[in-house]
Amino acid sequence: MGILSWIIFGLIAGALAKWIMPGNDPGGIIITIIIGIVGAIVGGYIGTMIGFGDVSGFNIKSFLIAIAGALLLLFVYRQIKK
Repeated sequence: MGILSWIIFGLIAGALAKWIMPGNDPGGIIITIIIGIVGAIVGGYIGTMIGFGDVSGFNIKSFLIAIAGALLLLFVYRQIKK
């Protein structure tokens, strides 16, 4: 996927992660994009390690992995900020 696709994919995954796990997090759209993109990378890495799959394009499986990674990243970020 191209960089623009990753940014859009990350924005959607990050926004859904914040919607699923609401809270008073600092940052705006840029932080949401970063959480989504890094979450997709983390989710893809973990998914590959456990044999579930990786983030290989715009499909449901990749989208769920990216959201799970973004949720994990958001949880860790909140634990560190406490």
